[in-house]
Amino acid sequence: MLRLSTLLLLLLSPLALRAQLTPTQPRRLELPLDPGTSDVRVLPLADTTVAVFVESTAGSSFRPEYSFQHFDRDLRPLRNLPVKVDREYRLVQATAAAPYAFALFESEYVASKFQVFRLDLRTGEVEGFLFDTKTVEDLYDLEVLDGKLFATVQVQRHLTVLHIDVDQEEFRLLPAVYESIPTEVTFLPDSATQRAGYVVSQSNGFLSRLQIKQLSAQGQLLASRFIQAESGRGLITAQLSPGDSTQRLVAGTYTLRDPRYSQGLFASNLPGDPALRPPLRFYDFAVLKHFFDFMKPRRAARLRARSAELRAAGRELRLRYRILTHRMIPFRDGYVLVGEVYYPQYRTGNSYYGWSGMAPRYYDSYRSNLTQRNLDGYRSTHAVVCGFDRYGTLLWDNTFVLKNVEQNTLTETVRLRPLADGQRLVLAYLDKDKLRYKIVDGTTTSPNDLEAPIQTNAEGKHEKTLDTEQQGVLPWYGSRFLTYGYQRVRPEHGSARQVFFLNVVAFD
Repeated sequence: MLRLSTLLLLLLSPLALRAQLTPTQPRRLELPLDPGTSDVRVLPLADTTVAVFVESTAGSSFRPEYSFQHFDRDLRPLRNLPVKVDREYRLVQATAAAPYAFALFESEYVASKFQVFRLDLRTGEVEGFLFDTKTVEDLYDLEVLDGKLFATVQVQRHLTVLHIDVDQEEFRLLPAVYESIPTEVTFLPDSATQRAGYVVSQSNGFLSRLQIKQLSAQGQLLASRFIQAESGRGLITAQLSPGDSTQRLVAGTYTLRDPRYSQGLFASNLPGDPALRPPLRFYDFAVLKHFFDFMKPRRAARLRARSAELRAAGRELRLRYRILTHRMIPFRDGYVLVGEVYYPQYRTGNSYYGWSGMAPRYYDSYRSNLTQRNLDGYRSTHAVVCGFDRYGTLLWDNTFVLKNVEQNTLTETVRLRPLADGQRLVLAYLDKDKLRYKIVDGTTTSPNDLEAPIQTNAEGKHEKTLDTEQQGVLPWYGSRFLTYGYQRVRPEHGSARQVFFLNVVAFD
């Protein structure tokens, strides 16, 4: 018996070591900044460097100072360049793609006026110009492709794209994308093909479909196609795979009735010929192995049993989930798609209400006594991660159950990087001063409660974190992340310090 136990231990030990991967934090950068007087945008780059755009109101001055700061892979400074911004402008977006970093400002007096700056990371040269669009009412996001900027903007109750060329000091609105609100526009910059992919959701209130558009880096429309489901299903939103433009994968969410809520995932390869109709594959959440891991096991079992019973009778269990999909990344011989499951939280008067059960939902239909409802933010319950082959076949699924994930605006919380072995992935997010993470190996069940404290120094000094705010995590390169935020740290001796930190987190 002793020999058998010893043999089992030896056999299981490599599996245990494989599952329990602990991250290291080899580098930390601190900037002497206060959250009340500064704003920092962290811009990781694929060339293993990181750019930071800093807004700071120094000393007794009421006028902000701006600077681009550039650091190498060990967070050592490469350059610190001031940026002269006209007084009437405020920072709204920053983005980067080697060899450039950008910052975009909007006039506080005229919504249509902007100022853009570009840092050349190779030379340290900063260029910029002012422009007045005359018609843009709001700006939602900013992306870069081949040194050109693509901004999703609102013009007269429509979403369209503002194309900005700093070299030529030119801007224009692209007629190729002009959709009535409400709609959703998803953008994919593809540096490999130098094309911009747009996925536009369109709905008449009952049925919804997607339109996929391919644009050049200069903004010209290259191709367009519609994707529509049958059998009463509607396609809500989707992501495009990067790479070869003649053979792409599209994957996203679909609904059975209400375009606000997802029933499951769909995926399809897109043939090079737009005339060919792509085959759509649908995956109901109830058939995924891990989707309901955030529930108690008995409740999840009852839900699956009910779904199977209805399916046997030719019907489907109606599910009502809101999903924020991430961009797909290449993995093994296919792609990985992550979707965060969230629901809005509201306040009405002095009371708060939300819904954390199976079906997050609006409350207007049965709370007629509530006359006013104010959005108070979003709460995420779990992130589903799925592996697809290049034709849209679901290979595996898993789920990362989340804790304490609440935010004011709907943005990605969970970040993903592949591990060096090429077989596993790590998902991570920051919860105050803790990095919560999960190692995903296909459908294999793994812990959801792994965590590591964010170190306040890289020298092993004994210090205490007093407060952490505006924190987050970003994917970087290899199996590395960047964590960031404001911290107040008390050393073993001396007074506490207030800093903005950047920590390298490595799963090497």
